[in-house]
Amino acid sequence: MTVEIKVPEMGESVVEATVGEWLKKEGDTVNLGDVLVELETDKVDVEVGAESSGVLRKIAAQSGDDVQVGDVLGIIEPNGGATPADDNQEAAQPEEATAQPEATNKTEKEPAEKITPVAQRMASEEGVDVTKVKGSGPGGKVTKQDVAKLLESAKPISKSAKPAEMQPRKPAAPPTASSKADPREERVKMSRRRRTIAARLVEAQQTAAMLTTFNEIDMSAVMELRKRRQDAFVQRHGVKVGFTSFFVKATVGALKAFPRLNAEIDGDEMVLKSYYDIGIAVGAEEGLVVPVLRDADRMSFAQIEQQTKEFAQKSRDGSLSLEDLRGGTFTITNGGVFGSMLSTPILNPPQVGILGLHNIVERPVAINGEMAIRPIMYVALSYDHRIVDGREAVQFLVRVKELIEDPESLLLEG
Repeated sequence: MTVEIKVPEMGESVVEATVGEWLKKEGDTVNLGDVLVELETDKVDVEVGAESSGVLRKIAAQSGDDVQVGDVLGIIEPNGGATPADDNQEAAQPEEATAQPEATNKTEKEPAEKITPVAQRMASEEGVDVTKVKGSGPGGKVTKQDVAKLLESAKPISKSAKPAEMQPRKPAAPPTASSKADPREERVKMSRRRRTIAARLVEAQQTAAMLTTFNEIDMSAVMELRKRRQDAFVQRHGVKVGFTSFFVKATVGALKAFPRLNAEIDGDEMVLKSYYDIGIAVGAEEGLVVPVLRDADRMSFAQIEQQTKEFAQKSRDGSLSLEDLRGGTFTITNGGVFGSMLSTPILNPPQVGILGLHNIVERPVAINGEMAIRPIMYVALSYDHRIVDGREAVQFLVRVKELIEDPESLLLEG
């Protein structure tokens, strides 16, 4: 009996994915637990493994196809080989051609060299003769990078075997304003994650009554405290104390004072939450991701810094899990690490508040009637005006400011 390879459950709110690269091809022998294919979701990439040993008889969903939970990706025939009946079927022909290279079949099969599905699709779209591509992957397999490199270096690529519509990069005449093949342009299909991010950002602007309020924070006290305690903190906890833990603690304190910013809208009801799962926005190659600090109000400074450092590392190596990204009641995003002076962050639905941090710049300020130079950070709070009034938003940001400028008070906030 054959075994269907299906799109697995992928976590909260993830119902659709895009098929990535197949790591096995039709006719390959597979073992229980072997990774067969990668699925790209709007949050993380998911590996689909073999639930049975045998032979991968059919690939039903090709690289680039959009699939949903429960869809069939392919079929495995258990027991490691073909049945006698299968030997006479066309589905088994690739193996037969390899085992018995008859003269009539050899010419037809030779061009099918080792190539990844993504590279094959790219070669087909661009009209590239894959036999002229030198593979750099395992076992000489041609990758998409190899095809892209050939497109860059070999300008007169032969496309005689391709129909005219498959030759978008070979303009017959100098490009005009209406030309679709301007050599100075490149069309790159958005990944599922990028498409989802785009859709969610547009959705946030269209469905929420979003406003932003601003304030400035004197970072002198926090910077002085970090300077005094840094060495002892590192020696004890193995991680530096940054600004993130201070702002997470201050945010929790402000959320306790103004609970509507820790809520969400469900129909005509407000869902007020008495737990504090704080999302920390992290820039990743495929787009912004927001891993979540669970019960941040119960975490110590050291635990916040350790968890944030782990999230950053996972983001870099692509190992963030769906559990890391699930839920969240409020988000903090820090554009200051990229040099941003001021911004208006967009809400992360269904949350109704997001705090934007920015770079720290020494600025002249008046203190007790005298001019002084202080390290100042501008902060921004975007909020959903449907349930958060302007007064609450302003007071929330003022509370964050008070707690950061007097960091000892963070201890009193728990």
